[in-house]
Amino acid sequence: MRAVFGIDVSKASSEVAILLNGEKVHGYTMPNDAIGLGRLLDDLKTVYNPEIVFEATGVYSRRLQAFLENNGYAYTRLNPLEAKKQLDSLRVRKTDKIDAEKLAQSQFVLNRKSTYAQEEVYQQLRDLSRFYQNLTEDIVRTKNRLHKVLQVTFPELENLLASQTGEQYWNLVMTFPCKDLVLELGQDVLENMVRDSTSKRISDKRVSELADKLTELADQSYCAVKKTSPIMEEVRYYAQELLRLTERRQIVLDEMVTLAQPLPEYEILLSIPGIAETTATSIIGELGDIRRFQSANQINAFIGIDLRHYESGNFLAKEHITKRGNPYARKILFKCIHNIASASHTNPCHIADFYEKRKRQSQTASTKPHTIASMHRLIRTIHYLITHNQLYDYNLAKSQ
Repeated sequence: MRAVFGIDVSKASSEVAILLNGEKVHGYTMPNDAIGLGRLLDDLKTVYNPEIVFEATGVYSRRLQAFLENNGYAYTRLNPLEAKKQLDSLRVRKTDKIDAEKLAQSQFVLNRKSTYAQEEVYQQLRDLSRFYQNLTEDIVRTKNRLHKVLQVTFPELENLLASQTGEQYWNLVMTFPCKDLVLELGQDVLENMVRDSTSKRISDKRVSELADKLTELADQSYCAVKKTSPIMEEVRYYAQELLRLTERRQIVLDEMVTLAQPLPEYEILLSIPGIAETTATSIIGELGDIRRFQSANQINAFIGIDLRHYESGNFLAKEHITKRGNPYARKILFKCIHNIASASHTNPCHIADFYEKRKRQSQTASTKPHTIASMHRLIRTIHYLITHNQLYDYNLAKSQ
């Protein structure tokens, strides 16, 4: 007897449909809590080798997935787009109850394989990777806000250092949010405040240079508000927030590296020129256990760089990537290609060679098509190296 549980997961509750040999025998609504999952466990124990099918609904399906793994049950987790394509032909009306039943019915026809259960470390790396990406987005947003308010108070301050980022710059911004706070100080006091604003040990000569440049920039500046304006506190707040976010992001990165280092794919990814620890840990976090993919083309589809092909009669549409996949992984690998190209000046890589060749052959100014093509080549390389447990070798890769 074949028992299939179709589960349609929502935010607070889920619809469960139980089918035996294709016939529905029971259905109910359960809350997504310990009580509801306990009832589901009782029903699972009444049948032998139950097949469980549900659609991935982001954070809402995580509890169900964890519950099944903790209790030793295999499951089939469907991509929402995949589920829609499979169920559209089976349903005329759409409700949560119908969706649960159709998920179970389709399993008797499609006989889907159980979802590959990854080790817990990959889920932890994925969660940390998302946290890292969110912190990066917060840093970019806060930098933009700091730039905006500095244009009102002391825009010339952005020319003080070579880069408008980093602990030293943000500390100086907090100390001198407007020109009046510079000009009202004597040289000795100004130099002492510059020295105190950085945690790094800098020479007296460098301190004197920074103080002189600060004075010069303050003389040039025209502040749009008075130094008692609340915008001064806003400047200090954004600078302090950037210090906090950057420190927190580094802690997250350190945690990712600690988790990823024991994995064999970590050293393999680092062996590819242009991939450093941040990129390596992020790739593992977003792609997970790469060995679960049977081919590089499956990874292409997973991150959404597989091509959309449309042909009708004599019309052939221009091919574009589908973008139906993991946008974080797509962004990481996109940037990775440019890192590999930059590193190729001192550390050659066959992917960089391919990228430069496509650029020379192209008639368009945009580098996006070459980057996408190079991403596919990088994915093939990563998949081969990890599945064969080999480090990257430029001479070997170039000859193939």
